[in-house]
This record gives sequence, structure tokens and C-alpha cells, in this order.
Amino acid sequence: MSLALDKTSLRQELRRLRRRLASDIAGAGALAAERLPLDQLPAFDSFSGYVAQGSEIDPRPLMLRLADLGAVPALPTAVSRDEPLEFRLWDTRTPLEPDAFGIPAPPPWTDAVEPDLVICPLLAFDRRGGRLGQGAGHYDRTLSNLRATKPVFVLGLAYAGQELDEIPMEPHDQPLDAILTETEFIAVAKEAR
Repeated sequence: MSLALDKTSLRQELRRLRRRLASDIAGAGALAAERLPLDQLPAFDSFSGYVAQGSEIDPRPLMLRLADLGAVPALPTAVSRDEPLEFRLWDTRTPLEPDAFGIPAPPPWTDAVEPDLVICPLLAFDRRGGRLGQGAGHYDRTLSNLRATKPVFVLGLAYAGQELDEIPMEPHDQPLDAILTETEFIAVAKEAR
């Protein structure tokens, strides 16, 4: 069986698991935000979160905490199904509009942001920084482009129950620098990747 087929069946199973975790753990996003040790993050002036879809852990409490530190907040926007994501300024007073995938995002007229820290949703993670996403490759392409221009810290946000022993990684997969769950912060050692 090919790695792509393995990942496809794994994603189906993990979506079911994440739905169960979401229904069992109330307020996981707020719990995770409280557990973030700010001294373990590199310096950052801007960051990107995301708008939780379905059973994804809600990043809003974490985003508000980071914005309170004075960092410029952004949200990802898919302008097409094939291009990397763009990041646009997130202002809670500005209504969001559906992007190319129908996900709420800042409108096209908002300022572009190049985040220093990116909070990523995921289906699963491992302690070596492996991340399994939805499968379209948007975050991998986007992070690769960002990391080609400057250092970017990538923080996976997940339920603790989404941890696997090992994520099947391919050369184009972008690793996480750390993972934050409702129970702990996991720093990924550079040599573990």
C-alpha cells in the first residue's frame, strides 16, 4: 500500500477520533492557552492563528493571549485551491468572509502579514514534530515559502489524544517546532526531526 493511501485511511480514522475528543473535552482551547509557556517561544512580532473548523481545537483563546502581548494577529486565507495560503491582519471588529475553501477569513482589502509564529491545526502529531494535516498541502507549501524568507516558529495546536507514536512524513512535509495541547506544551528538539 502506498504512503498516500495509508495517510488517507489514517486521516479518516483521525477525524473520527478528533470529533470524539472535541465532544469529551470542554474548553480545550482555553486550557491550552493557559498552558503556553511564553518563555519557550522565540521572539515574535506577528503571528497567525486559524478559524476552527468542525472539531478542530479552538485557537481563539490562544490568539487573544498572544495579541494581548502586542503581537500583530493574522489569519490564513486560501485565495485558490492550489496556491499557498496568504496571511491577512485579523481584527475582531472586521467581519470575516469565506475564502476559496469557504473558511471565514479577513477580506481582501485587509493588510497582508508575514507571521513569525504560525499556529497550525492538525489531525495528528508526534513528539518529533511530525504533523498530519487535512491532506491538501496548503500549510506545507505555505510554511516552506515562509521559512525560505525568514525563521518561522510553527506551533501545532491539538488535543492530547491526537498524539501518535510516529507520523508518516514525506520530504515536503513541514515539521512543527512545538505542540500545545490542553494538558502540556511539547518542545520539539531540533535533532529529533
